[in-house]
Order: sequence, then structure tokens, then C-alpha cells
Amino acid sequence: MTKRFIITASAIILVAALVGGTIGRSRRFRHSVPANGAVSRTQVDDIEQDYNEAVSAISVQYAGEIDYEKATQAAIQGMLSTLDPHSMYFPYSEFKKLKEDQDSRFYGIGVTIVQHRDGVYISSAVEGTPAGRLGLRYGDRILEVDGKDARQWTSDQVSKRVRGGRGEAVTIKVDRAGAEAPLSFTLIRDSVPLPSIRNAYILRPGTGYVGLTGGFQSTSDEELREAIKKLKAQGMRQLILDMRGNPGGLLNQAIDVSSEFLPRGQVVVSVKGRTEYSDPIVYKSSGADPEDVPLVILINRGSASATEIVAGAIQDHGRGLVVGETSFGKGLVQHVFQLPFNTGLTLTTARYYTPYGRSLQRDYSSGSIYDYYTGHAEDANPQSSPSAPSASPNARSVARPLAQALSTPQLQNGPAVKTAAGRVFYGGGGITPDIEVKPQTFSPLRNRIAEAAFQFTRQLAAGLLPGLEAYKVEKVQYGKTAKATDYPISDRVMEAFRGFVRTDAQSQLTPAQLEEELDFVKLRLREEIITAAFSNDAGARVLLDSDPQVLRALEALPDAKRLAESVRTGVIQS
Repeated sequence: MTKRFIITASAIILVAALVGGTIGRSRRFRHSVPANGAVSRTQVDDIEQDYNEAVSAISVQYAGEIDYEKATQAAIQGMLSTLDPHSMYFPYSEFKKLKEDQDSRFYGIGVTIVQHRDGVYISSAVEGTPAGRLGLRYGDRILEVDGKDARQWTSDQVSKRVRGGRGEAVTIKVDRAGAEAPLSFTLIRDSVPLPSIRNAYILRPGTGYVGLTGGFQSTSDEELREAIKKLKAQGMRQLILDMRGNPGGLLNQAIDVSSEFLPRGQVVVSVKGRTEYSDPIVYKSSGADPEDVPLVILINRGSASATEIVAGAIQDHGRGLVVGETSFGKGLVQHVFQLPFNTGLTLTTARYYTPYGRSLQRDYSSGSIYDYYTGHAEDANPQSSPSAPSASPNARSVARPLAQALSTPQLQNGPAVKTAAGRVFYGGGGITPDIEVKPQTFSPLRNRIAEAAFQFTRQLAAGLLPGLEAYKVEKVQYGKTAKATDYPISDRVMEAFRGFVRTDAQSQLTPAQLEEELDFVKLRLREEIITAAFSNDAGARVLLDSDPQVLRALEALPDAKRLAESVRTGVIQS
């Protein structure tokens, strides 16, 4: 173990001193020195010798037991944390998951799980997976995994235990509403798809919705092309591309996705950095026959990296409008390195810039890592462009699409950049939307309502509520979009829910609170029963129908069309 510690730690020292790698895939580290001579071989030898001597002293002299695995991880991550927030070390299990995510699939049982007040529950089983074939369903509470008590586990702990090698068995014991005793299922782990696109359907007549929210993995562009093809066959004439919460991923997929909408040869992103990026590398669209439908992109604070590349390219070129909240602001390029013993790391080697030169990266020079990841937009105090008229803080004038960037408050963390049709944006703080719209808010009261709605629907879907047996879900109908007549939230359902809340002490809800939030109550009940009957995707569509950001995106589509036409023809509207 001591030898393993020294080998791994020494490798990381060399990596930290000698930058290199490839975007989007791992490679084994090569002992080489940068051509620019930034770090001499002697310096590297001295650093490695000092470190090895420290390890030797610890191994020989330390009075207690040494956890070399833990010490290795702490030493490496401690070194990387002095660089930037995105250079990170991955132990074996996490590095394996990183590679699985990039491959758009993993081996497991195929369930979506949710943490609730008294444990982890199955929200939906994925069609065609081991869980889907054996009948695990909405509302099943996970009690045991391979004989180990899981009642106090988090959803992350459950997820790690049910994943494993292909062909390996795992036994799950669940508590099912209406069952006299816990049920046991032995499942054989198999390939589970991990798609980038989680939802694609006709949102309104002629308007398509694509939820590209699952990262930019190896199949992202292929999934998008297929989704657009199907939606156009159903009459789609305009598109909302939802990338809220998408953390990013592979650079080549961001370029390919952008190419679906940009003419061939237009710049998508440039990369500037050290060593192989000492001269900027410019990536251009390869779109031979790009889609010309009006386009609105949805982003939020969780949209990062590759997502920001796509949104920035569309915005810079005036190809569409961006709606939502200012994105995360991750414009650092990480290379993936595989280290000895199948561990790995991501190391920042360059920065991304939008087609017209905006830096995507938010400042990380002050404050803690926690603040960087959780508080980046909480205290934002945007200032209007000095050359622009005053504007509402939450919307741009969509009546004048070519002036939108001039009339929206923006964080001026970087220099002003003039983009297509004279629109001005500022770099250094993520992508500022053309139309800022806050998301639906969740108060403690609404959280309690959502929890009660789940617990109630668990009984409703099991057929346990007298007079509401028609709501019993016998079998999940995958691939279906719910109609208004499917499982309606009737007066009888509402009365049953009120009765449930009165007897459920843990909900801590009063009749007055339910009446105060009546629309939200009905929405959550509807989402839960549709999830139980038609799967997670269908349930998500219920929420999207009343999502304030989606509704604003619908309103913005005509302006997106006018903007793209103005840029294409060179005729500036005012």
C-alpha cells in the first residue's frame, strides 16, 4: 500500500507540473516536459524527492495506523484545490462513474429513486431494464439491498449499491403499498441508458420541446437529431431547447449540437490556454444542413460548461433567444488523466470563449469553494449598460429583438463584446439570458405539500382509497403523454387528499394552507399520479405545462424568429 501511495502521489506531482492531455477522454500520463520549458526536469525531480521523503518519514515514524488510501486522496485533492475549483481527483469508483457517464450508459437495475421523509423510494422504473421487466414500481420503498438495511440510507448510497458489473445479481427488498409483507426482487444488472435528452414532445401545436438536461455525452448530438426528426414529423415548426441544470460534458458534442442550428463555418467556440493551446484553437460549425426553425434556449444557474458553449454560440450569432437565469459560469477546460490503479483526475489546461470573444468563466479568486458552487448568483447586483436605456430587471424588450442585449441588466465582469447585429454582452460571468425569468419558487410549505402529495398518491395508485379504485395503476404505460381526461384531479380526489392530510401528522399541513396553495396542490397531485401511471417523463411534462420559464419561452418564439431573420438578411429592426 505504501508503494501504491508513492506511485500515485508521484504521478500527480508530475501531472500538476507538466500540463497535457486530451479533451473528452482519458489517457495515461506520459513523463514529458512542456516544449516551452515552464518547469525544468530538475524542479520536478526536487518536488518528487521532497514528497517521497515526507511519505517515508510518515510511514516509518507515525505512531498510529495509516490509511494510505485516504492519505493519497487528501494529498492529491489538497494540491489540486490550490489551482481552481474544477481540477479534481477521482478515486477508483468515482473515476469509473465518470467514464460511464461519458459513455451515456452504466450497469445497474434501471430505476429512478427519490429521497423522502422516511427513506428512499422508487419514482419510476426505466422501460426495458431489469427493474422495468420485473415490475418494480412507483412508491416502492427500498428496505434492503443484498440483505443490508437500507432504511436510513440516502439516495446516493442506494444508487451506489444497486450499480455493479454487468450480469451480476442484486437483491432488493421493498415495502409496497397494499402488500401484506415486503417483496423481494433478485435482478441481474444490465446496461442502463443514460440519455442526454430526457424528454422530447410537442408542447403546443407546432411547438416542439426538447429537454437536453442529462449532460453532453457521447450520444448527445445523435439523440438531438433523432428527437428533432420525430418532432418535425409530428408538425413541429419551432423549438424550445431546454438545457436547464445541464452540467456540461464533452466539447465535441457541444460543437455538434451547436452545428445543428448554425451554418457551416460559423465559429462555435475558441480555446485558449497553455502548451497545446498556446495559440487559440477555433472550433467551427460543421452543419451541412442546419435546422432553420425559430429557436429559444432555456438555461439556469445549473447550466454549465458545454451548455454555455451552445447557448453562447446561439446568442452571439443571433440564431435564437436565451431565456431563464444567468448560467453557472464555467469556462475552464479540463483534460482527463488516468493514473495508476485506475484512479484519475481532471486538470484545467485552458479557457473557453464564445464566438465573439466572451470568456465564460466566473471569477473564483476570492471566497470558498462552497460559495463558488452554491452562492454565485444569490447576491448578484447587475448594472445596466451605460449606453442603454433603463430596463426592467427581469425582462428585455422583445419588441425590439436587436436591442435586447443593450436593454438587459448584466454583470459587467469582463469587457463589452459586440456580437451579431450590434448586440452587446459582457464576459466573465456565464451567459446572461436575453429574457430573465425566475423559476417557480419552493417554500417550506410547498415542500410539505409535495411530500404529502407523494405519500397520498402512493396509496391512490395502489387502489387503496375507497371510491377512487379507478386510479389504481396496474401497469406503467411507457411513452404516453397524458391527456386531460387521464387521472384527473377531481373534487373527489381533492376531498380524499384533505382527509389524508388530516390523519397524517407528519405532513404538518392545515386545511387553510391547502386552500392557500390549491393550484399548487392540484399540480403536484397530477404530476405524481401521471408519474405512477406513465413514468417520470410524462410526469415531468405536467410540471412543464405550468413552468414560468417555459411559458415565457413560448411567448419569445416570434421574437426569436424575427431576430434570426434580421441577422440572416442584415436588415436591422428597431
